[in-house]
Amino acid sequence: MSATRLPLDGIRVVEFVHMVMGPTCGLVLADLGAEVIKVEPVVGDNTRRLTGSGAGFFPALNRNKKSLALDVTDPAGRSAALKLIATADIVTENFRPGAMESLGLGYEDLKRLRPELIYVSHKGFLAGPYQERTALDEVVQMMAGLAYMTGPPGRPLRAGSSVNDIMGGMFGAIGALAALSERARTGTGGRIDSGLFENCVLLMAQHMLQFAVTGQPAAPMPARVAAWGIYDVFSASDGTQIFLGVVTDTQWRSFCAALARADWSADARLATNPMRVAERSWLLPQVRDELQRRTSNELIELATGAGLPWAPITRPEDLLHDPHLLGSGGLAPVRLPDGRQAVAPLLPLAWQGGRLPKRLDPPGIGEHTIEVLASAGMTAPEIDALLASGVAVQLRGPAFARR
Repeated sequence: MSATRLPLDGIRVVEFVHMVMGPTCGLVLADLGAEVIKVEPVVGDNTRRLTGSGAGFFPALNRNKKSLALDVTDPAGRSAALKLIATADIVTENFRPGAMESLGLGYEDLKRLRPELIYVSHKGFLAGPYQERTALDEVVQMMAGLAYMTGPPGRPLRAGSSVNDIMGGMFGAIGALAALSERARTGTGGRIDSGLFENCVLLMAQHMLQFAVTGQPAAPMPARVAAWGIYDVFSASDGTQIFLGVVTDTQWRSFCAALARADWSADARLATNPMRVAERSWLLPQVRDELQRRTSNELIELATGAGLPWAPITRPEDLLHDPHLLGSGGLAPVRLPDGRQAVAPLLPLAWQGGRLPKRLDPPGIGEHTIEVLASAGMTAPEIDALLASGVAVQLRGPAFARR
């Protein structure tokens, strides 16, 4: 892969982002080869200092980026930012509505500076009655029905990852790529908006259309009527659990043969999948009892031999040692905030037969300040003045732990 030119090589992205949604957009563009410059406050992006469930945000979403630590609320800092933007192809942001405009860094301001600029805004809501509301991943999961569909009846439950923030950033990147293609034809840029709420509504499209087709509201996933007769989590004799699905009639026959249950395969009530769905009330307890007589390894061998879809019940930390991810190059070494090394998943796609590489570790606060400002045409005395006044900061080495 190192000898292959990445698709966005030569594209410069300047991002004013924090948390998950905006950084995800930059991560996608950076992994595809763009030079992504993270403009953050001189004290560093607040995301760097998150603890608990937010402790992994920064190292997960900021590889392959450069850091410019700059106070854009200061006139001199804003002037430096504008010089940098004048060299950029794409600007991305994910702050509250009006924040970038108040700094003179909104789209209308910047398109006058650089008509070919592509401006990507990540917001809680697209234009409409909700557009001024504050949104979080959890907020839109509740509003759009995802929490209702995830938890058992009466207990709405957010999904176990920042699914909307991540997808919202991906849609921002998709919009940026489409705008680059359009710019190649027209020579002009444009504005792209990605909405967190609308993203979650898209996730609900299948359930919305299920209601339109059937007239029946979709039940929460734990209480749903499954589309397949055998499609559940089962316990093994050693106490471990495994997900197992039997989704075709051919798989059903293989499943019965693997379990030596000729009585099931011969039962006319179970001949087709819709018939097995109708008989789940008595069939599933029998299947559970049959499977629980075997160890997890025996179940895995059974499912693999029969060509059935199966999965262990894995915890996130188990993925750090997953043999497929390690063997396929899906995990890359990454520097943690305290300087230790870990591994992180790469984008789930291959380019020209190889995985998109990690080129840069998540940067220290202002690790590339001098380099970036010089690339924007600023002279050494001008950069020194920004550093001396504290409007810009240059830090070296891996010291970007919480301050």
